[in-house]
Amino acid sequence: MKEERPVTEIEYKVITSIESIVSSGLGRSRLISSNANVDYEEFTSEQTEDNNSRNKSKRKDIRVKDFEETKLLNFYNIGGIRFQNIVSNDALVSSKLTNMAKEGWELMFINSAVESDSGKDDGQGIFVTRYTFKRVK
Repeated sequence: MKEERPVTEIEYKVITSIESIVSSGLGRSRLISSNANVDYEEFTSEQTEDNNSRNKSKRKDIRVKDFEETKLLNFYNIGGIRFQNIVSNDALVSSKLTNMAKEGWELMFINSAVESDSGKDDGQGIFVTRYTFKRVK
């Protein structure tokens, strides 16, 4: 007779760091995470060959207003790249990750990307990192 295993509920959480790579330190950098429980199905539609109407979800209904925000430092200041700012951000992110591990969260994935036009006189850019966690409820 096969032994039945109890159903395990797994919870996922994504933490995002946005670090400005705008010269002269003019950008904004943050570590953010949602405190809201959102059901994606409320904002999901299914299209078929017979029904291809677009998703009618309103942006204002999707927007989460209950979140945690930690201020980070920008990569650059007036003098150029600021290594103290980067290491300060590393310490803040490490503190958050350590705290989450103490709460039972297990780091599963890290995804990073840089957005920058880099065209003539481009003064914009961000470095985004997403940390995906899971824990057993």
